[in-house]
Amino acid sequence: MGDEEKRNRAITARRQHLKSVMLQIAATELEKEESRREAEKQNYLAEHCPPLHIPGSMSEVQELCKQLHAKIDTAEEEKYDMEVRVQKSSKELEDMNQKLFDLRGKFKRPPLRRVRMSADAMLKALLGSKHKVCMDLRANLKQVKKEDTEKERDLRDVGDWRKNIEEKSGMEGRKKMFESES
Repeated sequence: MGDEEKRNRAITARRQHLKSVMLQIAATELEKEESRREAEKQNYLAEHCPPLHIPGSMSEVQELCKQLHAKIDTAEEEKYDMEVRVQKSSKELEDMNQKLFDLRGKFKRPPLRRVRMSADAMLKALLGSKHKVCMDLRANLKQVKKEDTEKERDLRDVGDWRKNIEEKSGMEGRKKMFESES
């Protein structure tokens, strides 16, 4: 086991060494990248933003302000044109994606939830403030009186069954039973 332990230690030491070398190389690359970006920034600023010299007389200052306003206007126009192009291209992308989706023929159906909503609430959601009609369907129903059938009259006359049992219980109840039979 001693030989294998030494080998494992050597492998881990080599890994650590390679890792540290890679980190050093990455750090130097990051420094180079940062210096390159800084140089590009300086070149761009020197090219597009010349150093500003403020003139001494009032008319020269006014002329400088006019030039700056003209540059601002052109920059705003370019910005607007770019935004319009981006919107147009994004719209075209959406249309092409929709056409591609239609050509595939697979429509992903969203999961639907059951919503408990009355007819009034549904119309109000669809029509908004235009909704004035009440859809209470029970309010428009005609009331119908039930005609008493003979069975219902008999049941009503008999009444509660507990009362009948109480009446028939004891000697008085049996006496009534015999009287009603004869």
